[in-house]
Amino acid sequence: MNALDKLNFLINDKNLDVELRNIAEKVLREERITFDEGVLLYEKGELGYLGVLANYIREKRHGDHTFFNRNFHIEPTNVCVYDCKFCSYSRLIKERAEGWEMEVDGMMDIVKKYDNEAVTEVHITGGVVPKQNLEFYADFFKRCKAHRPELHIKGLTPVEYYYIFKKAKLSHYDGLKYLQSCGLDSMPGGGAEIFHPEIREQIAHDKCTAEQWLDIHEQAHRLGMHTNATMLYGHIEQFWHRVDHMERLRQLQDKTGGFQTFIPLKFRNKENQMSHIPEVSVIEDLRNYAVARIYMDNFDHIKAYWAMISRDTAQLSLAFGVDDIDGTLDDTTKIYSMAGAEEQKPGMTTQEVVELIKKVGRHPIERDTLYNVVTDYKDVVFDEDSKKKSYYALPVVNS
Repeated sequence: MNALDKLNFLINDKNLDVELRNIAEKVLREERITFDEGVLLYEKGELGYLGVLANYIREKRHGDHTFFNRNFHIEPTNVCVYDCKFCSYSRLIKERAEGWEMEVDGMMDIVKKYDNEAVTEVHITGGVVPKQNLEFYADFFKRCKAHRPELHIKGLTPVEYYYIFKKAKLSHYDGLKYLQSCGLDSMPGGGAEIFHPEIREQIAHDKCTAEQWLDIHEQAHRLGMHTNATMLYGHIEQFWHRVDHMERLRQLQDKTGGFQTFIPLKFRNKENQMSHIPEVSVIEDLRNYAVARIYMDNFDHIKAYWAMISRDTAQLSLAFGVDDIDGTLDDTTKIYSMAGAEEQKPGMTTQEVVELIKKVGRHPIERDTLYNVVTDYKDVVFDEDSKKKSYYALPVVNS
């Protein structure tokens, strides 16, 4: 059966809970589900039920297409003025001997390392330190664009921007406008965690508030930038906190239309102040992706970071609403590995990403940051030599 047939079969199941049937019918009619219905999906929705609904939405929007990009990360520092309880990555200022703080020259050395590679994006995020201020990033963005104008700079989260703009005595809008003029193209979605103050105060009490996070994205959207959004799940939050988080994002997206992708991030409990909290199961991961796809009806894409949840779970997620598994990464990020992710050296070649997607019957599409097609890999056959190369030049097919 195709996705539509499965949804109709589900709706006609006489044993299905009435409330769950009503939600399934709303999905079929493309009607928005309510806050209470979102909570109900978490409380009552079994994995198979949620998968049918989420996959129907996913295939209606994207068919079998599954997106990835060729990117690399720069993490300018893991030293941070903030004390997030869930973070395994950062080191407080008082622990800076255990961390690193890069200079602009060092960041440019990383950019130049990829001069002969077909990467399309540099993703920049890390800790927050005073010396990496407005002019520090303005200098880097300018130099990066001067060196490689076509490279898309997806840089920094509202956590970093709030601190930087406050120090510079600039509004969110003016600060972003200035950095945009220096070369900033878009923003990643980090730092959102859980918006509700009941949880945020416990896990990230000293970083920017939900309102500040949302406002910085709103100002980026006003400037024509596209951004992403995340949610950290699977720790001390309750189901309704997740729905509250998604509802705030959904409302801002109704207003601006500037978000591209929603990315649920799994709490990992290695070597942080919340290590006593057990991680949720893979089943809960998949349920959460599915509910996100059903609830976030005005977001085009749902992404799973394969480097955080493992390659196998990423493959499974493609049947539960996910249509994007992020990039090749090329072992350039430590954020996930330091938190205990299965991938301790998170790098995949283009061929490995393509084969991972194809093995579960999906259609791999290399995209750029803005989801323009770079290469359609549906009919591409790799030669043996390509297995040794991280970024193998191939012709564009049906792009």
